[in-house]
Amino acid sequence: MEVTVAKRRDANPKVGGPCVGIIGLGYVGLPLAREFSRGGARVLGFDVNLKMVALINRGRSPIKHISHETMAEMVKSGLFHATEDMTKLSRPDTLIICVPTPLTKNREPDLQYIESTSRTIARYLRKGQLVVLESTTYPGTTREVVLPILEQSGLKAEKDFFLAFSPEREDPGNRQFRTATIPKVVGGYGKESLQRALNVYKVAIQTLVPVENCEVAEAAKILENTYRCVNIAMVNELKMLFDRMGIDVWEVIRAASTKPFGFSPFYPGPGLGGHCIPIDPFYLTWKARQYGLATQFIELAGQINTGMPHYVVERVADALNSHRKSLRGSRVLVLGLAYKPDIDDVRESPSLELIELLRHKGAKVDYNDPYIPQTHRQREYNLKMTSKKLTAKMLGAYDVVLISTNHSDYDYAWIVKHSQLVVDTRNATAKVRGGRSRIVKA
Repeated sequence: MEVTVAKRRDANPKVGGPCVGIIGLGYVGLPLAREFSRGGARVLGFDVNLKMVALINRGRSPIKHISHETMAEMVKSGLFHATEDMTKLSRPDTLIICVPTPLTKNREPDLQYIESTSRTIARYLRKGQLVVLESTTYPGTTREVVLPILEQSGLKAEKDFFLAFSPEREDPGNRQFRTATIPKVVGGYGKESLQRALNVYKVAIQTLVPVENCEVAEAAKILENTYRCVNIAMVNELKMLFDRMGIDVWEVIRAASTKPFGFSPFYPGPGLGGHCIPIDPFYLTWKARQYGLATQFIELAGQINTGMPHYVVERVADALNSHRKSLRGSRVLVLGLAYKPDIDDVRESPSLELIELLRHKGAKVDYNDPYIPQTHRQREYNLKMTSKKLTAKMLGAYDVVLISTNHSDYDYAWIVKHSQLVVDTRNATAKVRGGRSRIVKA
């Protein structure tokens, strides 16, 4: 597709890129702001968290995979500034929405953040602005939810303002890819909206993938995450089956992975974490019901994955029982609170539910995570815990150590050596030679 350069108003002649406003300065918004500022764009970041805004403007990063040095460089360059003042939404040429899209307690889409952000934008929307939604959601959200709210401003899409959807593809902790090098799908409400979105994103992203409309872009993101959800569910179910058969599922996966075609390895765990994979398939199943279709395959995968923390707790109880101990009253140390290795993100982390379930069963639970010194209030959890320092004496004081997140910082041989019992949900102890009798896979 041929891309033409859109004219910008109020441009800074010293800067080659557009003026971009990013709403939501978390795990999606901040990496995007970094790439736009590196591309020469002026970036105005918006967030309702006053402490986070102040922290960022001091050149300090609130998330691990953007260093304080990088944050300081962004602020010092003069190209990036954070604010909580939503009256400034009219200043940028482009507004990119990067807000959460969680589930309700009934596992239905919760679009309150998208809706409230769209209403705020509508109050300050001006002619010529481009609005892009990046938050992962069901196909149709941009057209059916965001568009009507924005047009309450009296402006019309594709005539007075422009609208697009471009799903985020962040993978925190992945050193092979970063925001700028991950191909970016872009779908516009109309042809002019698509063209303008491509012109903006090419400042920050190396490869753009234009698609027919917003719905295709929305559906592509849902497909990516549902694909992972279903395959992880399958291997989680096989883990439970192979465990009963006395077969090590990790050895099975290793053997199957030697096939050079027709197989892609997925790995089991204590449950799904992160903002996308545990949530997005339920967005799709909810939307499918509006079309009279029951997506049984996807719903079953979701049930299997959400049930994994219960399975792990059962395995912990069985392991303790084999040592003539009851789960009730036992001291349990959970290693790793983040949802994946080497990051500080606890969104939807199975470790949170594991702690709650273990407590409910009467266990005395602590945790250690080198990246999360203390817990913070979540939508469904408020654990009020602090990370315990690992020492040989402290490890030995726990009845069982539960490896929930396989951080590379951990010395697993040392952990096994000084622990009474280790339950490993991530195959983190695969290379540990000594103390195998104290290790239980879960």
